[in-house]
Amino acid sequence: MLQTGDNDDADGAATPTPGRKRRRHRLLIFLAVLALLAGSGLVAGGYYFDSVPTPTDLKLPESTTVYYADGRTPMAKLGEENRTIVPYDQMNDSAKQAIVAAEDRTFWTNKGVDFKGVLRAAWANVTGGQRQGASTLTQQYARVAADLRGVTYSRKLREAVIAWKLDDKYSKEEILGFYLNTVPFGRGAYGIEAAAQTFFGKTVRRDAPPQQQLTQAEAMVLCAMVKQPEADPADPEGSPGYDPRRNATAKENSIDRWNYIRDGMVKLGYLTSEQAANLAYPDTVRPIDPNAGRSGLDRPTGLVVNHVLSELRKTEPFRGQPDEVIRDGGYKIVTTIDKRVQDAAEAAADIRRDTAPEAVRGQPKNWQAALVAVEPGTGRVLGYYGGDKGSGADYAGWYSDENGQARGFGQHPPGSSFKVYDLAAAVENKISVKQRFDSPDTKEFPESGRTKGSPAGPIRNAEHAPCQPNCALWEATVASLNVTYFELTEKLGTAKVIDMAKRAGVDSMWETVKGNPQPQRVDLRDKPADEVAGRFSTEVGIGQYGISVQDHANGMATFAAGGKRAEAHFVRSVTKGDEKVWGEQLKQTDLGLDQEAINQLDWTLRRVRAAKLDNDWDSAGKTGTWQAGQSTTQNVHTWMVGWTGALASAVWLGTTDGKPLRTKDGSYEVYGSTGPGPIWRQFMEKATAALKLDPDKYRFQDPAFPDDAPETTAPAPPPATSSPTRSVSPTPSPTPSRPSPSPSDRPTSPPTISPSLTPLPTLSPSKTRRPR
Repeated sequence: MLQTGDNDDADGAATPTPGRKRRRHRLLIFLAVLALLAGSGLVAGGYYFDSVPTPTDLKLPESTTVYYADGRTPMAKLGEENRTIVPYDQMNDSAKQAIVAAEDRTFWTNKGVDFKGVLRAAWANVTGGQRQGASTLTQQYARVAADLRGVTYSRKLREAVIAWKLDDKYSKEEILGFYLNTVPFGRGAYGIEAAAQTFFGKTVRRDAPPQQQLTQAEAMVLCAMVKQPEADPADPEGSPGYDPRRNATAKENSIDRWNYIRDGMVKLGYLTSEQAANLAYPDTVRPIDPNAGRSGLDRPTGLVVNHVLSELRKTEPFRGQPDEVIRDGGYKIVTTIDKRVQDAAEAAADIRRDTAPEAVRGQPKNWQAALVAVEPGTGRVLGYYGGDKGSGADYAGWYSDENGQARGFGQHPPGSSFKVYDLAAAVENKISVKQRFDSPDTKEFPESGRTKGSPAGPIRNAEHAPCQPNCALWEATVASLNVTYFELTEKLGTAKVIDMAKRAGVDSMWETVKGNPQPQRVDLRDKPADEVAGRFSTEVGIGQYGISVQDHANGMATFAAGGKRAEAHFVRSVTKGDEKVWGEQLKQTDLGLDQEAINQLDWTLRRVRAAKLDNDWDSAGKTGTWQAGQSTTQNVHTWMVGWTGALASAVWLGTTDGKPLRTKDGSYEVYGSTGPGPIWRQFMEKATAALKLDPDKYRFQDPAFPDDAPETTAPAPPPATSSPTRSVSPTPSPTPSRPSPSPSDRPTSPPTISPSLTPLPTLSPSKTRRPR
C-alpha cells in the first residue's frame, strides 16, 4: 500500500494569497506541468485537464452492514474495503483538526497544490532523480482517487491537476470530507469512521453519546497512521508503520508522531499549551484483528449472512447483480434475527458451550446440533443455528451461492417428527384424533409392498402402548406407533401427506434414487402433490425422506399460527441512507384447517411428554429419531419440533460423519426425547422469557370433538383422490419391536442438493430404517 501522508514540513500557517500571487501560483503550476510532460514524453496535456475524475465521478466501495432485527445491533460487516461514509457536517472536530495538524497545516489557506513539491518532482523527473517533496491534503486525496480509478499516468502530475481542479470547484470543508472518508488508516479500514470503529470501537458521528465519540487524543493516534497505514512488506519489523499494536518500533513511531501532531494542534490554535500538556497518549487501541473488516462472518450468524445474500439475489434490486453490488454498496441490511432469540438458540444448540443442556454437553466431537426458530404468522426466522461458524457447514438448511450453486448440509430424515403433517392431514380430512386404529406390534400392508414375503417385511412398531392393539389416533401419536401412522398414510394417500407438508412450509424433500448414493432434492413448491407423490413411497408418512431443519421449523410455525402459512425469510429491510431499497413483503396462505382441526392438533401434541415446558406456556411438539444403517439399537438422526402460540422451532441432533450417536459413556441410547428434547425445551423457555410475552395471550383451545361418540374403529378408507402409492424404494427392512423413550428415524448419506453442496465427509449409502 502506498503511503498516504508525507507532508511533515507543511507546518506554517499561511495568509490568504492576493490576486497577483494567485496568478503567480497558477503560472508555477503550468510550468511544473510542462516540465512533467516534457520529462515523460507526453504531449497531449489537454487530456489531463479534460478527463481527470472529480469526487462526484468516484464510486467508492463502502461496507455494507448487516443488523439484527432491532436495526441497531450489528451482526456482520461486508465488503472488500471496510468503509463507512459519514458526511463532513456529521463528524465531530477531533479528526478534522488532527488530520490538518498531521498532514497539511496550511490546508485552510493554500490553493490545494504544493507548488514547490510539484516543481521538485518535475525537476527530478527531467533529471532522473528521486521524487521529492510534500503533498497537500488535496493532493493526497487526488492520489487516492487516481489509484481507485486504476490510473497509470505520472502520479505527481495527476495530483497537481486534480488538486487544482478540486480547489476551484469545492469548498475546503467538502475536500476535507472527501479525504477523511477515503484514505486508508490500516487494518483494512478506509475512512475515519471505519478507523474509529476498528481501532477504538468508537464513532466520529457528533450525534452519538459523548462517551462513544472519538476523542482528540484518539483521533491523533489514527491520523498518525495515515503516513504509513501498513507495514513495509519488504521489512515489516524494521519499517512497521504507526500502528502501536504491531510491535515496539511501531508504538515508538506512533508516540513520536502523536507528539508532532500535538505540537501542530497548538500552533494551529486547536489546543492551548495547557491543554496539550494535559493530553495523554491513549493506550486503548484494540488488538489487531485480521477479520475486522469483515466482522461477524466466522460466527454462527455468518450462516445467516449466507441466507441473507441468497435471499437478496432473488429480489428485483439485486437480481442478476454480482455480490460486490451488495457487499460494497454501503447498504444497511436489517435481518429478521432477534438478538435475544439468537442468543438463546446458540446457548442451547452449540453443544460445545457450557450453556448447553447437560444431556448433550461434552459429548463426542462428531455430535452436531442445529436449531431454527420461526415467528408464527410472519415467517420471520428469529433464530438460526446451523453450526458454530459461517465459513463451515450449514446443518440447518441450504442456500444458493452467487453462482446459483446450492450450499449447505441441512437435510435429515425427520422420522416420527414428520407425523405432525400426517396428523394435520388427518384432522383436515375429518379424521378425529379419537378415532381408533388397529395397532398391533406388527402389521402387513400389501398395497405398499410391506408383507412377510417382501424384502422389507411388515411394518413394526418401535414402541409399545397400553392401548394396543386398538388405539385412538391421539394415543398412537403420543406413543409414536409406526403401524398406525403407516395405515393412516395409506388411507390418506401419500399425495395428501406431502401436500400438507408442502403447504405448511416444507419446500423441499430428498428422494433416494436407485443407483445414486446421494439423496436428491425435490422442489415441492412448483409441482402438484399428485405428481410429486410418485417419487416417494408410503414411508413418507413415517419420516423416511430428508427435509431441512428450516423447513420443519416453518411448518411448525404454520400450525402455531392456526394453519396460516407465511414464507420463512431472513431480510426485513435494505436501505441506503434515507432510501428504502427493499422491504419484506409479508403474506399468509391459509391451509384451510378449521378451528376444531387446529384444536385437535394442539390438544394431541401437547400430550407428548417431551413437549412440556416448565414456564406456564401452552406448548405442543413431537420427537423423532432415525436408525443407523441396519441397526435396531443405534440412531443417527434425532429430532424435537414444536411450538407455542408465539414461537415455533425445530431441533436436529446427529453426527457430522454419519456414524451412530454414541455418548461419551459408550451408550447408544440417544433419542429425540433425550438429545434434542432438552435443547428444544431450554431454548423455548429462554427465548419466550427473553421476548417478554404474556403466555395467557397464547393459550390453546380445547377441541369440541363433535364426532365424539365412543372412540370408534377407523372406517374403511374412501377412494384415493391422489396418485396411488408405489412399492417402497428403498425397501425398509424388518426390525423387532422394542421399547424406547421416544420415536426414531434412520440415517442417510450426506445430503446432496442438486446441483451441489458444501462438501463434507462421504458416508455410505443409506438404508431404509424404521422411524421411532
